[in-house]
Amino acid sequence: MSEYMTKHVWNEASWNWDEDRVLQAWRLLNLIREFEEKSIEMYKEGLMGGSLHSYIGQEAVAAGMGMVMAEQDYMTMTYRGRGQALAKGADPFRLFAEMMGRIDGYCKGKGGPMHIASPELGILGANGIVGAGIPIAVGAAFTSKLKKLERVSVTFFGDGATNQGAFHEGLNLAAVFKLPVVFVCENNLYSEMTPIKESLLNEHIAERGAAYRIPSVIVDGNDIRAVYEVGQEAMARARAGGGPTFIEAKTYRLVGHMFGDSESYRERAEVESWRKKEPLTQFRELCRNRNLLSEESLSAVTEEIRTQIGDAYERARKASEPELEEIFTHVY
Repeated sequence: MSEYMTKHVWNEASWNWDEDRVLQAWRLLNLIREFEEKSIEMYKEGLMGGSLHSYIGQEAVAAGMGMVMAEQDYMTMTYRGRGQALAKGADPFRLFAEMMGRIDGYCKGKGGPMHIASPELGILGANGIVGAGIPIAVGAAFTSKLKKLERVSVTFFGDGATNQGAFHEGLNLAAVFKLPVVFVCENNLYSEMTPIKESLLNEHIAERGAAYRIPSVIVDGNDIRAVYEVGQEAMARARAGGGPTFIEAKTYRLVGHMFGDSESYRERAEVESWRKKEPLTQFRELCRNRNLLSEESLSAVTEEIRTQIGDAYERARKASEPELEEIFTHVY
C-alpha cells in the first residue's frame, strides 16, 4: 500500500461483540433491507414520483457506520441514502411519508425519495446531484472545529462522485484544515451504468484520498464488522483532532441503478457471485457458525422488523397530503 493508504485486514480472533451489539447489527441490516424492499413495492404501486434508487446489497456500509456515529454527528448522503438515514435513527414512517409526498414526511413531502433531510438528526440532506453532499459535510466539519462543537461529519458518496470537482475540493480543504470529517466512498463498481474500470485508472479509489495525505483505508463493505471497526477508528481520530479519514468500502448493489434498469451492462454471473456474499447472508452465516444467535432469534428479529416496516408503510399511505397553502412554506 503506501504511507497514507492501508487495506483493512480482519482479525477474527480479536472480534468480541457481545450479544447486544450482534443484535443491534442484525436489526439494522434487516431494517434497511426491509425498508428498501417495501420501497420497491411502493414504487410499483405508483405511490411515489420520480425515480427509485435502491440500496439493496450495500446495507453493511450504512449500518456499520451508523453504529459508530453519535446522535450529534452530522451526515450527508446520496439519492440512495435512505439506508444511511435509518442507520442514523430516522423514523421509517416519516421516511415513507416523505417518499409519498405526505405532510408527515421529514421535509413535509417536498423532498421526496432523493432529497431527505432532518437537521434534528444531524442529517444535512440527501442529494440528487452526484458528490454534492461532500462540500456540505466539509462545511459542517469546519463549523464544528471553529465552534468546538465536537461533532464529526460523515459523508457518503459513490465511486462516480470521485470524478467530481466538489470531491477534490472537499478533500483538499479537509486535509489542509485538519477537519473532523469521515469520507465514506461506497464503491459498488458502477457509476450508474459505467464500470469503474472505464472511468478511472486507480486500482483503489482510496489512492485518491491518500493523494491528499488523508489516512485512507480499503475495507470489505459487505462485512458490517469490518465497516464498524474502520469507522470506529476514523471517528475516534476525528474527535481527537486528528483530522479526516477516507474509507473505501467495496460493495455491490444487487439491483439496477434505479428501478426499471435493464442491467444489460453487467453479467448475471457477476451479480450472483456477489449475491452469495451480500451483507445479510454473510452476517447470518456468521451468527450460525459462531453460535452467536439461534436461527429462531435471527428469524424473530427479521419478522419483527418486517412487521414494523409494514405498519409504518400503511400509516404513511393513510397520512394526509399537504394543503395547497403549504406550497410556499419551508422553501428558501
